[in-house]
This record gives sequence, C-alpha cells and structure tokens, in this order.
Amino acid sequence: MMAHDDASVAPPILEVRDLGKSYGAFRALHGVSTSVGAGEVLCVLGDNGAGKSTFIKILSGAHRHSEGELLANGVPRSFTSPRDALDLGIATVYQDLAVVPLMPVWRNFFLGAELTRGVGPFRRLAVQDMRAITQQQLATMGIDLADVDQPIGTLSGGERQSVAIARAIYFGAKVVILDEPTSSLGVKQAGVVLKYIAHARDRGLGVVFITHNPHHAYLVADRFLLLKRGASLGNFARREITIDEMTRLMAGGAELEALAHEMERAEQPQHPEHPDHPEHPRRA
Repeated sequence: MMAHDDASVAPPILEVRDLGKSYGAFRALHGVSTSVGAGEVLCVLGDNGAGKSTFIKILSGAHRHSEGELLANGVPRSFTSPRDALDLGIATVYQDLAVVPLMPVWRNFFLGAELTRGVGPFRRLAVQDMRAITQQQLATMGIDLADVDQPIGTLSGGERQSVAIARAIYFGAKVVILDEPTSSLGVKQAGVVLKYIAHARDRGLGVVFITHNPHHAYLVADRFLLLKRGASLGNFARREITIDEMTRLMAGGAELEALAHEMERAEQPQHPEHPDHPEHPRRA
C-alpha cells in the first residue's frame, strides 16, 4: 500500500496491510492489503472458500487478526469484539438479516435502540418519533415506502437489505460492510440493492461490498480486492482491470483451460475395440 505522506490527505477510513488470520496451523487468510475511503466502494470478490467470511469477521470485530495491520482512520487497531468496530463507525449488514418479520418496518429500524419519552414508571416508547425518523431516513436514501407500519416481512429481499443499510447509516456508520447482499436476489431486486449502495457512497460513506458476482461488483465499485484460497489475487482500482480480466482471474483461467483440455482428451475413445476408435476393425 502507498504511504500517506501528505498530511492534508485524509487516510482511508479502513485499511489493511498484509492482513492474515490463522486458526492453529491453518492459515485462513494471509497477505491481504486494501483500503476503503469516504465516498468509495470496495468490492471483495471470491468464490466459496476464498476467505471472504474470515475477512468480514476481522473487519467487523468478530475475530482478531493474527498477522499484519488493520488501521481505522490511519490508527492501528486490534478489535476484540464487534462493539469495538461499531464504536469506530464500522457496521456490518449480514446476508441473513437480523429482522423480526412480523414487526413493522419502524420497529425493526430501531430494534434494540428504541427511543423513549418520560422517566421511571411514566417511561414509554416514542412511537411517533420513531415512525417519523424511519420514514425520513428511508426517504433520504431514496427508499419510498408507503407505510412504515407494514411488517418488514412483506418487503422484498432488496428492500429489506436497503432498510438495513439506512439503519446502519442512521446509527452512525462511517463504513458499511455488506455480506453478499445480492446473492439470493433476482436481477430486479439485486438492482435495488446496488442502487442504494451507490446512494450510500454518494453520501460519503465507505462501503465494503462482499460478493462472488463480478457483474454486480463492476456496476458500483471503485476498487476491487480479489481473494482465492485465503490469499489476494490483487487489489485493483477500477481503471486497472476490466470485467473480463476480473472474471478470468476469479474463475482461474489457466485451470479451466487445463480442465477443458483434459476433458477433450477424455471424450476421445481410448480402446481400439471401441466402435468410434479410428483403429476399430470396421474402420480399417
């Protein structure tokens, strides 16, 4: 990574340098370097087993890294819990959203952080305030819900993801980490989520978008980190890589070519007594 010599240039909100994580003798992640700044989207791409989950756990504070450095606003950090990350404005929205489907949208928006009025035995939920704030915050993100009293389970998958992003921003997130938010969605609903990722970026947030879909990544990303088997295949600015090059790296182009060649040979009949073999008696 480049050093930030100019004091007038703000350091990235979140940066990792040669980051690694070992579980006993198993190295789940090693040699990973990248960063995300304000108003920037970093897409972390890789197939199953690439190390994406381990990377999320380190950034979100669920696991402590065992190699390299993690810096928040230029200051080295070592998170001991998700609360450490949240206190620095790093919020994670997981694929399996922690929502209560039958509760209204506004209740889920404030779940665990409800606003109240009054004190002691006269304390009560500030329902109207929470409804109004939810409606306003969703509108700021471009999310137009007719009724925040509707159960959140009635929303589409893309809309639920978008509510979760808006909630993280309202509660002070400077960086939002999104764990495969489009993986189980159709084309239209994936587009909804990608639109709100762009909204979050345009509001000055840093977004870490975890995905295995290069087409989704390329629509919104400013920077790409490619992972394979726990190692980095490269950290690229958008101008440095095309979607075809990225797809080839992710798919393991050389491995696929070797497999295709092997399969091609396997399709040829190998025994002379096979009817399709060029040396079969019928063909003599």
